[in-house]
Amino acid sequence: MSAANIVIALTKGRILEETLPLFEQAGIVPGEDVFTSRKLLFDTNLDNVKLMIIRGSDVPTYVEFGSADMGVAGKDLILEYGDEGFYEPLDLKIATCRLMTAEPIGAKPARDRIKVATKFTNIAKKFFAEQGKQIELIKLNGALELAPSLGLADAIVDIVDTGKTLTANGLEPKDLIAEVSSRVIVNKAAMKIKNAVIRDILGKLRKAVENKHS
Repeated sequence: MSAANIVIALTKGRILEETLPLFEQAGIVPGEDVFTSRKLLFDTNLDNVKLMIIRGSDVPTYVEFGSADMGVAGKDLILEYGDEGFYEPLDLKIATCRLMTAEPIGAKPARDRIKVATKFTNIAKKFFAEQGKQIELIKLNGALELAPSLGLADAIVDIVDTGKTLTANGLEPKDLIAEVSSRVIVNKAAMKIKNAVIRDILGKLRKAVENKHS
């Protein structure tokens, strides 16, 4: 009996550069250079495994609805999307950063209702609600650091790596919302139907992560 066919959705960009070596250690190698090709779906050295290279924000959707059996996505995107539609069995411990609030350096404590700029609207809503703070959300997809200095927002919620970009724009990190790294997610139906193949891939990836950190 041939092994079940598996499609794995990977996040393109910087995360992909850290993901592929782990997959290689797990015995999954794309059949061509994924960084120069314009294709989105790639054959691998395994007849039954294909890799899909897409935007990180789309990975949870493809996995939840079964167009991909497995995927790799940042914890920030999983939290924003909601994780009810899939399993999250493995932390790859790559592309690590923090999801934080940030405010202008030396800002006075906020008044009753603060304006928060972010692309992570669901996360921000939940976080500030848990703090008992009323906020007005402003959805921005980029250049968040400019929002406070231009009077658009009192605070932002964003990914912080070194914090240098914040400092350069007169901001300082405040509250930690979540530690972020890339996780493997699995479609719930696929986990049942293609269990043996998926468990095999997860086992090999887990070993690759352990080797990297041992």
